[in-house]
Amino acid sequence: MMWAGRVFRAALSGAPRCHRAQSALAQLRGILEEELEGIRGAGTWKSERVITSRQGPRIHVDGTSGGILNFCANNYLGLSSHPEVIQAGLQALEEFGAGLSSVRFICGTQSIHKDLEAKIARFHQREDAILYPSCFDANAGLFEALLTPEDAVLSDELNHASIIDGIRLCKAHKYRYRHLDMADLEAKLQEAQKHRLRLVATDGAFSMDGDIAPLQEICCLASQYGALVFVDECHATGFLGATGRGTDELLGVMDQVTIINSTLGKALGGASGGYTTGPGSLVSLLRQRARPYLFSNSLPPAVVGCASKALDLLMESNAIIQSMAAKTQRFRSKMEAAGFTISGANHPICPVMLGDARLASCMADDMLKRGIFVIGFSYPVVPKGKARIRVQISAVHSEEDIDRCVEAFVEVGRLHGALP
Repeated sequence: MMWAGRVFRAALSGAPRCHRAQSALAQLRGILEEELEGIRGAGTWKSERVITSRQGPRIHVDGTSGGILNFCANNYLGLSSHPEVIQAGLQALEEFGAGLSSVRFICGTQSIHKDLEAKIARFHQREDAILYPSCFDANAGLFEALLTPEDAVLSDELNHASIIDGIRLCKAHKYRYRHLDMADLEAKLQEAQKHRLRLVATDGAFSMDGDIAPLQEICCLASQYGALVFVDECHATGFLGATGRGTDELLGVMDQVTIINSTLGKALGGASGGYTTGPGSLVSLLRQRARPYLFSNSLPPAVVGCASKALDLLMESNAIIQSMAAKTQRFRSKMEAAGFTISGANHPICPVMLGDARLASCMADDMLKRGIFVIGFSYPVVPKGKARIRVQISAVHSEEDIDRCVEAFVEVGRLHGALP
């Protein structure tokens, strides 16, 4: 009976706590539903379409019949489904296994990781390179490890979210200059002269607008004011510049950019993975202090194999780069002739500027009905009033694919009043 009494009293004492927990959960659900309803009401809800095939210029999408032309992947060179890239991934999987079950410094470094890092450094003409699970992680790891409260970082206001988040993690003094505004950058550099190190941080190509950083002017100002230059090349590596080295090659400043971060998940195979490349001593420091490197599992061997083969193909020939540039120009010129406003210049990111979030979403849905996969972008991914459909050209699109996409845009644009 004494035991039964203890159980009864415990049940009674637990009841209020259980009730409070349920009440807190109900409160949380109410807050979340209100927030989600606000997103729906603003027309900025982001639905995820399900692809049931491999990535490529033509894909299969759940809920649709037949093949769909894909115009919104970062598959710039079409290498994500290249047979040699896939075979290299299979070979690495067979030889080195599915994964390392470890971080790099414990027991997660294989010979293929070191080989790929050396290949990346050679490709960018830098001293060394370090791999990360993603370029988001590379940006998260760099600034905190490199910069101290004695230093300063100067960042373009439209830099990628991963750069912004990475800068937030460091204790350096933070300056933000107006987008591509060199007069404002110079003013900020003058103000930052009192700090030990000064690092100018910019995207090479800005992914939402397709515009390119004026690296010649940035490097000139950096030299004048004793600053270093960091460039995120995720939307440039593999296809900008004569041999695809990126915006620093395109603009002739490869010897003036100190640090490059980029990705393996776009042009270089399209899987995942990122890296930092630059001075050997910096890479050594990152191996000791970069938290995303120290506390994340090693890149899977199949990903490493695919990326390594993608680099090989790129370094063998620049024919793919030239093909993509010609198709980009074809799309841009035809869309502008039809009356659309296309942001950026000469970049395969071709934002079709629409302004209204709901219009962008509805037009993207109607494009899918016509066999074209594109996505509307709106706040908070882009500023309010700057909604667009971001079209991305791939080297493996045919000219007929380009023309069909333009024709669908014209038809849908007229349907929704975006064109007369």
